[in-house]
Amino acid sequence: MSLYWAMAAFALAMSISPGPVNIVALSAGVRFGVWASLRHVTGATVGFTLLFLLVGLGLHGLLERWTSLTLAIQLAGVGFLLYMAWKLACDDGQLSQAEVQGPSFVHGALMQWLNPKAWLASVSGMAAFVADGNVGRVLLFALIYFVVCYASVAAWVCAGALLGRYLDQPGKVRLFNRCMAALLVGSALYLLIPE
Repeated sequence: MSLYWAMAAFALAMSISPGPVNIVALSAGVRFGVWASLRHVTGATVGFTLLFLLVGLGLHGLLERWTSLTLAIQLAGVGFLLYMAWKLACDDGQLSQAEVQGPSFVHGALMQWLNPKAWLASVSGMAAFVADGNVGRVLLFALIYFVVCYASVAAWVCAGALLGRYLDQPGKVRLFNRCMAALLVGSALYLLIPE
């Protein structure tokens, strides 16, 4: 049983810590509230869990052999983070009728596939807990991760919704979104620093 608690603790540490998906979840919570942001939460969780399963079932081996594919994923991730930062920075702080529905499921899932933190969590988690490739353990770890990831990203949305009560004017929302954009740019630039 202690292995499963250790898996859950690892999943919580990786899922609840700040990262691009959580920054967007916080911003979505501020802007759209909890219910409209749950599509993002669900998409991010499903996208991550699928990535996690594929890494556990051997995708990491393919990436080790084709290092250019890893570089392409990293550059796509940087580009996507910069695009998201630009969208946040350009936001005027007001909701149009088309925006009331909040971020999409697909957007949340795509963010995870282009999120270097998600790749790191997948590879390191599988290496630490399922190095032998036991399919049953991979599936169980993915199930644990699904629950923890959903709760963690949803917590960021809830925090944003609570914060949104104080951001009751478009100017305050603009300032908040620009701060979130700066954090995303910082994340993207950090990924470009050679190890």
